[in-house]
Amino acid sequence: MYENRSISDKTWLVLKGLGMGAANKVPGVSGGVVAFVAGFYEEFIYSLQKINKKAFKLLWGGRFKSFYQYINGQFLGLLILGMVISYFSVSKILDYLIVHYELYVWSAFFGMIIGSIYFIAKDFGDWNRKYVAYLLCGVIAGVAISFLEPAKENNNLFFVFFCGIISVSGMTLPGLSGSFILMLLGNYVLLLVDSVNALFDTFIDVFQFDFSWIYNTQRIELLEVLAVFSLGSLVGLVSLSHLLAYVLKRFKKATYAVIIGFIAGSLGVVWPWKEEKYVFDSFGNIKVDANGRDIIVGYTRYFPSEFNSETMYAIVFIIIGILIVLSLDWYDNHKNRHHG
Repeated sequence: MYENRSISDKTWLVLKGLGMGAANKVPGVSGGVVAFVAGFYEEFIYSLQKINKKAFKLLWGGRFKSFYQYINGQFLGLLILGMVISYFSVSKILDYLIVHYELYVWSAFFGMIIGSIYFIAKDFGDWNRKYVAYLLCGVIAGVAISFLEPAKENNNLFFVFFCGIISVSGMTLPGLSGSFILMLLGNYVLLLVDSVNALFDTFIDVFQFDFSWIYNTQRIELLEVLAVFSLGSLVGLVSLSHLLAYVLKRFKKATYAVIIGFIAGSLGVVWPWKEEKYVFDSFGNIKVDANGRDIIVGYTRYFPSEFNSETMYAIVFIIIGILIVLSLDWYDNHKNRHHG
């Protein structure tokens, strides 16, 4: 069903996974946009859709090769490999750049999303009133989400499961950032910082043959929260991909119109000029994560008041971001001309 891939295609897939992984890590940026712009969004959704009853029957029956082929295992495996590598490499570099050159990083992302809107819209075809209405619905939803105020933290396991379902939306829905949605739901710190740190500490304790954590009720609660969140994420990934595959097959242009609008509306989330809102502990100190970084739970946006060198560099990085995405378009056209 899916074509055989050359070594170069496989390498590109791992690199695309790297891009997706890095994008998913940043609140406001969506891995789904990377999938869309890099041209593998539909294959990604249709491959995830194959994780269904038939796939589990093949797996349960020990027909591993058939299972691997049925779910397009090579494609998903290479993408996931890229995402895992990204978590230990590109994401770390991105963390460093955001700490030291935050304005320029957000400017580059802002430019890349503007470029993405053009990239997705250029092959849309004819617009009519119906598609413009879908586009506007997407814009309104994107803008509305970017100006919502974060809720309070909630460790109820049913809510945590729901957060898991919602958090993977950034991988499947271009323009919707899973980490930003978790910020709005109030559980970004609980699910992506505290519970992950608890798992990391547990691994270290087990490695040192220290099992005293079994009696640490707070640690056990955080591990339960992480397990339920992971289960919700898995359910969300599979169910959302089934829903999206259905609408892409039947309402492709309408879906694309909503996605273009949504990405345009979510530009407010990655607006470069903003100030962070922090989490404070009971002593009034800013909470930090496992790497000692301040934990951010939202932003206050503003327009630059003066045109200085910093503002000028930010505008340059916006242009660089646009050019990065457009270069993908030029590369595709160049490749197609040579193959044609």
